[in-house]
Amino acid sequence: MDLKLYQMDVRTVFLNGELNEEIYMDQPLGFETQGQERKVCKLKRYIYGLKQASRQWNVKFHQAILKDGFTMMEEDHCVYLKRSNNSFIILSLYVNDILIVGNNKEMIDTTKKWLSSNIEMKDMGEASYVLGVKIIRDCAKRLLGLTQETYIKKMLERYHMQDSKPMDTPVDKSLSLSCDMCPKTLE
Repeated sequence: MDLKLYQMDVRTVFLNGELNEEIYMDQPLGFETQGQERKVCKLKRYIYGLKQASRQWNVKFHQAILKDGFTMMEEDHCVYLKRSNNSFIILSLYVNDILIVGNNKEMIDTTKKWLSSNIEMKDMGEASYVLGVKIIRDCAKRLLGLTQETYIKKMLERYHMQDSKPMDTPVDKSLSLSCDMCPKTLE
């Protein structure tokens, strides 16, 4: 379908949620006010580490995106769809990462401008690496590929397995599988 694929990053994501309760915290270690160590801080915004922060950010984003004409997908509540004539945009939110896919560049640009004017964001341009998945595009051949090679190498190094020998399949190639070998459930 020759879809356009872009990425945006929400800056200070949890500071976007609106406080709807009073929250106090101890003064951060190393930042206590001399002579007032027993005083606490009253928060004006949510901060990282508060369990309510991600929920409030999601509520704010959800309400804003619905106002712009998107509908939430029932199958996945972090995916939104907007249609106009023969054009469409699919927007996927994962905490502070937004992936925008669509078939109309102007519609995508309008959405990106709208998002940036409502929430502090950074336009990351065409998506090339999202959530540990590298996106490989060849527009001339109309191909899209996904790979986790970088992530896999990182995990192998982390667990000191980078010198392991690759294997194309973890099953004996001569083994013939059949439906009779599948586990059965009683229904």
